Amino acid sequence: MAPTEGFVTIAGIIKESIVDGPGIRLVVFAQGCPHACPGCHNPHTHAYAGGNTVTLDSIVNEVGRNPLLKGVTWSGGEPFGQAEAFAELTRRVKALGKNVLTYTGYTFEHILANAPNRKGWQELLAGSDYLMDGKFVEERRSYHLLFRGSDNQRFIDVKESLRCGAAVCVPEPEYAGVQALGAAV
Repeated sequence: MAPTEGFVTIAGIIKESIVDGPGIRLVVFAQGCPHACPGCHNPHTHAYAGGNTVTLDSIVNEVGRNPLLKGVTWSGGEPFGQAEAFAELTRRVKALGKNVLTYTGYTFEHILANAPNRKGWQELLAGSDYLMDGKFVEERRSYHLLFRGSDNQRFIDVKESLRCGAAVCVPEPEYAGVQALGAAV
């Protein structure tokens, strides 16, 4: 639900992160989240009325400035709440040779089932290389998991999942090796 074409409402940006996916990543936190998971570590992103509206160009330019980035991560908030804007961002950063990891509180199955009726959902899903899906569940929190907060969340290979028609998770040893996944994509 971006305000107008060419803009996205965000809670913030981290220019270099190693905890939001494999390799060095630029992370954009979408503003607005329908899930409002108890215990979420980004509760300031839940309100749709908050954040700042920025141009897609400004984000793409920021990605282009850092040759060390392996990819970008869309986090939240809920990127699928502004799917059209994040799908366009995905297309543009992939043209720069970066991979895309999208965090979502929705499951892969829910996105796949609802994509035909939601603007931008199919494009954002198909453009993402990886999807970290599922709501954060406080009772299932673990500090021993890579890139995710609770053990119900899945690190999904989107291309393989779309080919198979079912969620295909990246085995943890493969994404634990930050170098391997960061270099492979």
